[in-house]
Amino acid sequence: MSRTAGRRDAGTDRRLLTLVGLIVVLASGVVVGAIASLPRTLPDSVRDIGTFATLIFMITLGGVVKASIRVRSTTHSIAWVETAVVIGVAIAPASWVVASTVLGVAASSIILRLPAIKSAFGIGKNVLIAGGTVAVTSVLDWPGESPSIGGLIGTLAIVYLVAALLDDLLAMPVIALASGTPIVRQFRTDLDLRVAGFAVRFLVAACTVLILRADPRLLLAVPPLVLSLHLAYSARIRTRTEQQAWQRLARTTDALNVVDLDQVLTTAVTEASELFSADEVEIELRDGGRTVRGNGTDIAYDGTAPQPSAVDGQVMPVPLEGHDRTDDVGVLRLRFAGPVELSEREQYTLRTFASALCTAVRNAQAYAELARIAEDHAYAATHDALTGLSNRRHLLDEGSAQLTTRHADGVTALVLIDLNHFKEVNDTLGHGAGDQVLIQVAERLRGAARPDDLVARLGGDEFAVLLRGLPAPAVAAHRAEALLAALHDPLDLDGMRISVEASGGIAVAPATGGMAELLRRADVAMYQAKRAGQRVATYAPARDTADLSRLTLGGELPRAVADHEFTVNFQPIVDLAGGEVIGAEALARWHHPTHGLIDPLRFLEAVERSGLLPAFAEAILDQALIAAGSWRDAGFDLPVSVNVSPRSLLDARFPGAVLARLRAHDLPPDRLVLELTETLTLSQLDVVDRVLSRLRDSGVRLALDDFGTGYSSLSLLSRIPVHELKIDRSFVGAMETAPEAAAVIRSTLDLGRSLDLTVVAEGVESEPQRRALWELGCAAGQGHLFARPLPAAALLAALQRGHGGRTGALAPALHDAGAVIRLPGRRTGRTRPSPPAATDARQP
Repeated sequence: MSRTAGRRDAGTDRRLLTLVGLIVVLASGVVVGAIASLPRTLPDSVRDIGTFATLIFMITLGGVVKASIRVRSTTHSIAWVETAVVIGVAIAPASWVVASTVLGVAASSIILRLPAIKSAFGIGKNVLIAGGTVAVTSVLDWPGESPSIGGLIGTLAIVYLVAALLDDLLAMPVIALASGTPIVRQFRTDLDLRVAGFAVRFLVAACTVLILRADPRLLLAVPPLVLSLHLAYSARIRTRTEQQAWQRLARTTDALNVVDLDQVLTTAVTEASELFSADEVEIELRDGGRTVRGNGTDIAYDGTAPQPSAVDGQVMPVPLEGHDRTDDVGVLRLRFAGPVELSEREQYTLRTFASALCTAVRNAQAYAELARIAEDHAYAATHDALTGLSNRRHLLDEGSAQLTTRHADGVTALVLIDLNHFKEVNDTLGHGAGDQVLIQVAERLRGAARPDDLVARLGGDEFAVLLRGLPAPAVAAHRAEALLAALHDPLDLDGMRISVEASGGIAVAPATGGMAELLRRADVAMYQAKRAGQRVATYAPARDTADLSRLTLGGELPRAVADHEFTVNFQPIVDLAGGEVIGAEALARWHHPTHGLIDPLRFLEAVERSGLLPAFAEAILDQALIAAGSWRDAGFDLPVSVNVSPRSLLDARFPGAVLARLRAHDLPPDRLVLELTETLTLSQLDVVDRVLSRLRDSGVRLALDDFGTGYSSLSLLSRIPVHELKIDRSFVGAMETAPEAAAVIRSTLDLGRSLDLTVVAEGVESEPQRRALWELGCAAGQGHLFARPLPAAALLAALQRGHGGRTGALAPALHDAGAVIRLPGRRTGRTRPSPPAATDARQP
């Protein structure tokens, strides 16, 4: 509790002592007056002595037999003293009443062992009540000689009303000060119950006065009557108090049913102060060590650093645990300035409240954790995990919102930045070093950007900066130069100094197309900068070579797949020596209803990005297997090759789909050859290993297409379990004029012989190429020399026609049967079964 609260309590104690002292002083004046008149009214008979003694006894009994109510650490009592005083006024002189009040209240204080201040207050208050009633009876000349019953009751009612008012006016301010309760509120508390109690005691007083009027000796019957009525009244007070406590408990537990932890703790502290009439309530949580302390009006402390409480007295700790006592979230402490003993009902209420508070705290903590997780997820969904920059989604959202208000906020532009030769960093130093480069680049771009700019990482080594509120489009170029200049100084990687070069593309927000078009234009500008060897290029519509027709076709792909517009042609694979067909490669075509036959180079990339790849691949594979089945039924058991998209190999379900189609068409797995493009990157190999191993183990044959064109040919060959190599057409076309091309073909053939692999040459266009390849040891080839891609039925017809009377041949043999041919070096005589796969469908 704060020092202010301590000063407030000290001030309250001083006011309380002052008020009690004032009451005692006023009561002393009344006692002095009574003592002055006492000699004239001293008892002079046994009857008078008996009356005086009975009156003292009644007042003592009225002070001892009381209903107690605890407020904070102070217990306040509702007594019957004023009833005995009113009865005394009716049967004894005024001085007797005052004297018996002093003696009776003092005796009851001694019996109850009350503290001095309570004893002084009790004597003073009741003496003033006695003095007030005596004064009223003097004014009303009551009881008089022989008043009527109606007059007696009416006057008695006035006298009792004065006594009741004096009792409340004197007691309530003292109780309010002692309990820290506002005086008005204290007057209103249990007002109906107090009024009912006054009414009952008035009836007792009236009946007693009437009885004594009939026979004064019946005065001895009054104490038992008072005692029985007191017990009934006390029971009513207890019932009312318990009812109010349960109602308050229900309201408090309902108020705890919120998800904000701060509100739960504040409500618990303030409500528990009222519910248990505690001077202070403290809640300490296990998680985080947070402590909240206060009373019914305010929170005095909320923090994690322990601070002592200013309430020095009794402490009642209660663990905050659930009904099953498995959860312990903290402890609830009730603090009282003095000794307090809770009733059985209060103890049960305290346990119930602690259990409800435990549940409320657990719920609030769980909600806070869920909110934190949701916030983290929301952040993760819009930010790059490695660099902490915004991601593509956040950039698109923010950019779209910005473009809707661009007229009010100035010019919006986008700078797209791509690191040059970043792949060399990964390949040379490893991906860990590459990540460090990306992190440092992100930090520099963030530092070079303005507060209003949005810096994002789009993926890989590509970054973007959204420039907002530019005064003019030309300013974008200056801002882009500043961003790229921030990357000029070398980066420090574990003591190594590495220079990073980057290319940037600038685009100003277009009038139409939104953020997607702005990003595309910046991408076009960035590649213009790369091709021109510049650091920064600004988007120029005249140099935008985007194939808009390709973008349009991409939107028609779902319909094309659904309407089976994709068909397959087949290019035969021929034995170079004899001219016989030994397989066929499936090549996809799109028969567009408007544009006619569309080359695969114009739609394959769109298919891979559209999400329609599995459906497209299955359609091509189905047609290829149907064709192979029809050839087999006609007597030509040829394997069929199908090109596979690298994306298909990243799908663990792909092998199952291929094998299911083979079973559906009743073809053995070795009648299918899946051609793999060499664009598979090393980083993907760990992912595709399982897919390729399952296909190979199932009997499907694998071929490595375009061998020799990539930097990782040998690395791929050492990892991928292929059966066949296909020499790229570019080497075949140049072999007659370029020694380097012939050397690549020769080394590929040697490698195939060493690994026992079939080697197929693509793009065989002439007889000299065919003979040169055969002499180098190449057994199979395909190209326009033998046939262009044909529909399945047309290829079957060509096989049935044959060449030179030989069914299944498409070219004459290079030598006559039985001729002896002298060949340079060792050759491979393998023939090959052919490939299928999923999507490359290249132009032959």
